[in-house]
Amino acid sequence: MLYLVGLGLSDETDITVKGLEVVKKASRVYLEAYTSILLVDQSVLEAYYGRSIMVADREMVESNSDEILRDAANVDVAFLVVGDPFGATTHTDLVLRARELGIPTRTIPNASIMSAIGATGLQLYNFGQTVSMVFFLEGWKPASFYDRIKENRDIGLHTLILLDIKVKEQSLDNMARGRKIYEPPRYMTVGTCARQMLEIEEEKGQGVYGPDSLAVGAARVGGKTEKFVAGTLKELCEADDLLGPPLHSMVLLGRRTHELEHEYVREFAVNKETWDKIWQAEYQQK
Repeated sequence: MLYLVGLGLSDETDITVKGLEVVKKASRVYLEAYTSILLVDQSVLEAYYGRSIMVADREMVESNSDEILRDAANVDVAFLVVGDPFGATTHTDLVLRARELGIPTRTIPNASIMSAIGATGLQLYNFGQTVSMVFFLEGWKPASFYDRIKENRDIGLHTLILLDIKVKEQSLDNMARGRKIYEPPRYMTVGTCARQMLEIEEEKGQGVYGPDSLAVGAARVGGKTEKFVAGTLKELCEADDLLGPPLHSMVLLGRRTHELEHEYVREFAVNKETWDKIWQAEYQQK
């Protein structure tokens, strides 16, 4: 059987008891290592699980899945995913390929940023579509997130924004030349996300959000050093020192924010006076 095992969001202890049992008995264990990361190294996982782990990068998962699925109809194979296997990132392609080969599959769920973001104090029922923000490049500024945020804002809902990570990525030059040379890992910060959002708003000019729009930056959610910072998008452009190391996420507040949500989130505000003033004028639930 192919098991997709969620690891949770923080460290080696976040795996469920059920997931750990699967890992311990599996013939092979793979760690998906390109859509997200834990806050501990692979060696820490191996010591805790008592198993060696093979890292499955994007190339292996997308182009060489046959290796992962090798003999999985006869032995147990564990595919480990940070967060929940079908949370922020899905692995339906791998499951569909297993089905084609007649390999049974089973999912062991765990915490995902999609649910853990509730630690900000914002009610999950009040979230709309989740969007992703990628690093802008010279001449390439994808803005598909803008329309999704507009749809959420039009009905007053919060937007969870997942921030880009670059792990084992090639430069365009190395890719064109076929050179297996990889760039150092990069993790988008809340500050970069906020600046890119304001850049796209300036280009679009539709007033979906602006420098005074309220948002919450989140760092290392679920970990021992979890940190939240709330403020305007302009304030969050400069909030990276307050948030600290990766991984970061961000929430753009919807206009139907409930007073209980406001009371909880304002404790994270960079400037409570500014936060209260804008919330009272723009965000109180009607």
